Amino acid sequence: MTIDSHQHFWKYTPAEYPWMKPEWPIRRDFLPPDLAREMARVGIQGCVVVQAQQTVAEARWLLSLADAHPFIRGVVGWVDLQSDRVEEQLAELARHPRFVGVRHVVQDEPDDNFMLRPAFQRGIGKLRQFNLAYDILVFPKQLPASIQLAANFPEQRFVLDHIGKPPIAAGTLSPWREQLRELAKAPNVWCKVSGMVTEAKWDGWRGEDFRPYLDVVFAAFGVERLMFGTDWPVCTLAGSYEQVHRLAADYTQALTAAARAKFFGGNAAEFYRLPG
Repeated sequence: MTIDSHQHFWKYTPAEYPWMKPEWPIRRDFLPPDLAREMARVGIQGCVVVQAQQTVAEARWLLSLADAHPFIRGVVGWVDLQSDRVEEQLAELARHPRFVGVRHVVQDEPDDNFMLRPAFQRGIGKLRQFNLAYDILVFPKQLPASIQLAANFPEQRFVLDHIGKPPIAAGTLSPWREQLRELAKAPNVWCKVSGMVTEAKWDGWRGEDFRPYLDVVFAAFGVERLMFGTDWPVCTLAGSYEQVHRLAADYTQALTAAARAKFFGGNAAEFYRLPG
């Protein structure tokens, strides 16, 4: 099965999605039927939906969407990893077979070492008993903390979202390149080839802008620990679903059929331990 490992759904309200800027055209509802049309155009059969709000209520809602739409193969939701009630929250959500992981929007935390706080690390330490992965969403400045986090929990499955959000628009590789290579040395860390177009020049990117970054990522992680994702509908700020898919398809066209099958679905199924 081909799988988009990273996308979002929401019913838009200004109060619930304050991170969306007034001029952004994504300030409207995006729901499973909308995604199904996009997936059908490029032959994607399933998806993993990732949190866009930091509430347990949103995680419950995403699971209800998964119940109604079988192509939603997994849900990565939010719980308060710093709470004394984290085990209770995890136990509730993990009862659903399609709850496969947790994410916190660390990129918005002012403390670059937020993930190394004792309370947060305590929460990370609870995930493995529920067979849950953790999505690392950071800017490059937070990659050193990500490296330490992975070292502190060598048995925990981690995946780096959006290849660590390098400054593609500026055409800069360092120090992102060196830090990503260091992070990739940890065998418990995987990486999503997603979210790249919104790190480029929204109205003027070209396919070749991404090749230096993809070269680094594929060399560091290898195709065995990489998975395709779109970051739809956020990606539509800079490119269509089809354009994002084509970027990945063009770059991977020289790979074997088996390698492409892993990248475009098999690895996501393995990493998240998707049911079915």
